[in-house]
Amino acid sequence: MKAKDMVVFAEDWHGLPSSTQHLIQHLAQERKVIWVNSIGLRKVGLNLTDMRRLWHKLRALLKPNVNTQGAFSKTCPTNMAVMNVLAIPLPSFMWLRHLNAKLIAFQVKHKCQQHGVFKPLLWLSLPSAVDLIGHLNEHKVVYYCGDDFASLAGVDHNIVPQRERALLQQSDLVVSASHFLTAKHQFSCKATCHTLVHGVDFELFIRSQPRPSDLPQDERPIAGFYGSIEKWLNIELLIAVAKALPYWHFVFIGHVKTEVTQLAQLSNVHLLGEKNHRALPQYSQHWTASLLPFVYNRQIQACNPLKLSEYFAAGSPIISTQFNAALRHKSTGLVQFASDTASFIEALLAAEHLKQWPALKPAMQQQVAKQTWQHQADTLNLWLEAL
Repeated sequence: MKAKDMVVFAEDWHGLPSSTQHLIQHLAQERKVIWVNSIGLRKVGLNLTDMRRLWHKLRALLKPNVNTQGAFSKTCPTNMAVMNVLAIPLPSFMWLRHLNAKLIAFQVKHKCQQHGVFKPLLWLSLPSAVDLIGHLNEHKVVYYCGDDFASLAGVDHNIVPQRERALLQQSDLVVSASHFLTAKHQFSCKATCHTLVHGVDFELFIRSQPRPSDLPQDERPIAGFYGSIEKWLNIELLIAVAKALPYWHFVFIGHVKTEVTQLAQLSNVHLLGEKNHRALPQYSQHWTASLLPFVYNRQIQACNPLKLSEYFAAGSPIISTQFNAALRHKSTGLVQFASDTASFIEALLAAEHLKQWPALKPAMQQQVAKQTWQHQADTLNLWLEAL
């Protein structure tokens, strides 16, 4: 039986690679996909960040072929079309919500007709898209929940949780990216709620990579992190540890979105900016320890960061603060947990020796060898076929 085509409402395709992007990239190998870039999770404010984002959205509407490339892929899959839509970001009034749904649906249906997509599976990764249910002649509705939106930074916490509750009641399949989220949603779902933990591009991260030129070359140990540098990183802890270990380098890869002046001023701290996703193994394979230095909050307890599985595949020792997704690996002994400056220092010193242990890398890679994105997409496909 031919796989059902899909309409996907998610984040912007050209942004940082997400679990939705990884999964849909594989699912698109045997079905047509219309990917609708983000319609927003909060109202637009009168600030520089929102105005810049609004400008990019308007420019993308006027030039539809701009910014359709993913951060991990040179081009979209052959069977996939990426589109921007004219929309009102998260309207409050019911009449405005209805008008907004009609406006978006008109644009999406036109794109579907262009690409021969009829009676699609409607995949929603954003609760703000719940109003589109019933407007696209969809076969079934899938809610893919990758975050705890009730605690996610940058989200309208008055409106989005309400939309999510409605989405849980109207979805035919709910897939959560962590066991925490499944436990949270399972009693609110109308349909079955499955857990699908994040996969990993296993071959990319285990393949031996050359050492990049901007990684410190003086043979001193290196602690590294990649990802958005946001307020959920424990900056105070990192400053204290970096000061206590001046002979260690501390490397951070990613867009800085929070105050890091005191951290950046330290001579052994290196902020390398954003890197292409496919370049990340060059760094994580060659540094001494991979870091997950998160603060303890509700958002972090619900998250299942993609980098955790990627760190395992790269094979460098992992040091993490305590949060649910990392704690699931505690019994393996392959993640060192640290909650304060002293324990973090102790873990880093141990990592110097662990990095030299020949059995460590194979043991770490074995943890995620069967957790490839292709495997996760195949599992997901079975659930989709059952709808």
